[in-house]
Parts: sequence; C-alpha cells; structure tokens
Amino acid sequence: HVQLVESGGGSVQTGGSLRLSCKMSRSTDSRYSMAWFRQAPGHEREGVARLSTADTATYADSVKGRFTISKDDADNFLYLQMNSLKPEDTGVYYCAARPARYGRPRDVFAEVEYTYWGQGTQVTVS
Repeated sequence: HVQLVESGGGSVQTGGSLRLSCKMSRSTDSRYSMAWFRQAPGHEREGVARLSTADTATYADSVKGRFTISKDDADNFLYLQMNSLKPEDTGVYYCAARPARYGRPRDVFAEVEYTYWGQGTQVTVS
C-alpha cells in the first residue's frame, strides 16, 4: 500500500509563493507517474500538474508559467512550487500517484486515473 502525505500549505497574499511537498512511502522513481490536484470550495477537484514516468511535466493552462512540479527520487518527495499566486488558486491541494504498470492514462488530469491519494493540504490566497 502506498501512502502520500502532503505538507507546505498555508495562507499567502496575492503574488506570493508557496512550495508544497508530498512524501511518498515508496520510491518516486519511474514506477509511478505523479500529479497534483486541487479542489476549491464548491468546485470539483481538478488536475494542476503532472509528472510522467519519464519526468515529462504537464500543466493545466491556469497555472502554466507560475507552477513547477518536480520530485526528489532520493528522498521520495514530490514538490509543487507555486509562484505569483492568485486568489483563484485557493483550495485543498492533493498529490496522487499512478503505477506505471497501468500504462499511459487517457486523460492525465482525470481523477480516476490515479490510484493513490494524499489527505490534502490547504492553500489560501487573499
């Protein structure tokens, strides 16, 4: 069983930055593709950034140029660096993992494509 634990959320002013971390109980190497999702109040959860098993990054249009996804395989961490934050970035941020053995997802930002989820960390931008 894979466990994911997010941290790094908080409150920040518009234009500020935050770095989210996600600790994975297993290696973050090529055996998993990893992603960040977020859920704003009253909205469905949406994909924000994804890192393929080949370390190719994909971003939602709303965060391109502002957010950067990365990972540290040595310590099994996934990160999301968030710059130039806007109030519409407010929400609970989740990390997710998809085993590579499931192949390439049809939709990299579809929740159903990911098997393992963290509990989420709150980000508030005002």
